[in-house]
Amino acid sequence: MLVELEDLEGTSIAPLDLRRMLDVLIVGGGPAGLSAALVLGRARRRVLVCDSGEPRNRLSRGVNGFLTRDGTVPHELRRLAREDLRKYPSVRLEDVRVADVECIGGHFEAVLDDGGKRVAARKLLLAPGVEPSLPPIEGVSALYGRGLFDCPYCDGWELRDEPVAVYGRGERVKRFALQLLGWTNDVVICSDGPSGLGEKDMTELRAFGIRIIEDRVMRLEDDGTLLRAISLAGGRRLPRRALFFVAEPPQPSPLVRKFGCEFDEQGSVRTGTCETTGIPGLYVAGDASRRIDFAIVAAAEGAMAAVSINRELLDEDLAELRRHIPEIWAGTAATAVLS
Repeated sequence: MLVELEDLEGTSIAPLDLRRMLDVLIVGGGPAGLSAALVLGRARRRVLVCDSGEPRNRLSRGVNGFLTRDGTVPHELRRLAREDLRKYPSVRLEDVRVADVECIGGHFEAVLDDGGKRVAARKLLLAPGVEPSLPPIEGVSALYGRGLFDCPYCDGWELRDEPVAVYGRGERVKRFALQLLGWTNDVVICSDGPSGLGEKDMTELRAFGIRIIEDRVMRLEDDGTLLRAISLAGGRRLPRRALFFVAEPPQPSPLVRKFGCEFDEQGSVRTGTCETTGIPGLYVAGDASRRIDFAIVAAAEGAMAAVSINRELLDEDLAELRRHIPEIWAGTAATAVLS
């Protein structure tokens, strides 16, 4: 960094020379990855962001709870973030999937789904996001993000005082249903079979006005845009404007699994301070990490990871300078090198 700053200029115009070692490879172009790239770009680090173009929130009506961007549609938020990165010449963004990545001799080498092109980087930030495990109901894929939701903080406001249902069983669905009372008092649990709740739990839910329907759920009916009703076994229809579901732990990205990271019971990587993983040089941020699944939290995690990454790189750069320029310790060359 300190001896090659002039080499960074102009790389946003000329094609990035992938034969040279990058400072950081970022896998994932969502809020976490783009936020990290912004911080690292401002630190003049050579960064490549690889984005497969399939964000988890791509079907959402809007990114809610994001300060100054509340309700912005996901693709617009990504466009604005990419626009911010254009002013930093050391940052490149490629619309390409990373097929494989491995640690070799203290650095990381990745293979891109772009003719097998290989890139090398000193540090690796994995921010691939996760794909939700949708309920096994006919019609759910078409309604995810429009009538099917998994987060009341993200979509509860738009459904305030509307009739909603919660899909799931057991203690987790009970807690979810009670939580929704903060947004609406018309809540029904659709357990799609036995609810798994004891009589005490069911009595408590009924006391709060929450009904439990154990009929089989056949499919979701929509009006072309939003949920209209839930079709139940026996021909019954339950008019609802939204179905929330208790999400099952997502499957981690193969790139995350291959490094032997530790996972929690929710399928997220157990990360430490500033999204460290315990594996030297490897960071994980965003939905694949262990915090709340908010876009603004993912962006914060990316920024924290970037600061930690830059500190590591700076320590390594300074150690290299000390090794090659012993005159620094005599005070003869410090000004010339570091100015």
